[in-house]
Amino acid sequence: MNLTVTQTALPEVLVLEPKVFGDDRGFFFESFNARAFKEATGLTRDFVQDNHSRSARNVLRGLHYQIEHAQGKLVRALSGEIFDVAVDLRRTSPNFGKWFGVELSAENKRQLWVPEGFGHGFVVISDVAEVLYKTTDYWYPEHERAVVWNDAELSIDWPLSGAPVLAAKDAAAPPLSRAELPL
Repeated sequence: MNLTVTQTALPEVLVLEPKVFGDDRGFFFESFNARAFKEATGLTRDFVQDNHSRSARNVLRGLHYQIEHAQGKLVRALSGEIFDVAVDLRRTSPNFGKWFGVELSAENKRQLWVPEGFGHGFVVISDVAEVLYKTTDYWYPEHERAVVWNDAELSIDWPLSGAPVLAAKDAAAPPLSRAELPL
């Protein structure tokens, strides 16, 4: 598997681009290969769960994280396009409260590595998008938390074309200054 890895402004957050083989029949690529992931990123992770969502334009999911059983996430868009965001929530990090965002689409086939200790969210910027992400730990609802998507301290530049469509829990999430953060 040929995999190009791009460092971001947050050193632990990575953009991965697989080698795509295409012809008049369509395309083929390995969306995940543990050996290639380790060789390209230097990381060894066991992914234990895949999550798949389908959302309409302006649906904004996040910013989610778990206070225990932190999840690393490898995110990609299977159809449509999203703006995917990772926020450093590690209190001792020099990048605490900083974010990185990137467009992931079925067309560009990019993936975003969101490490453990980071909040994650995305907004759909196409009519519809299907998102698949692998996680390094299971979902524990009792440990799930969120930071409000429009926190002024974070100042995330969401590319919205109207008001976001939010789950009640995301609309009611606290700002970073009042959030219960991971250990």
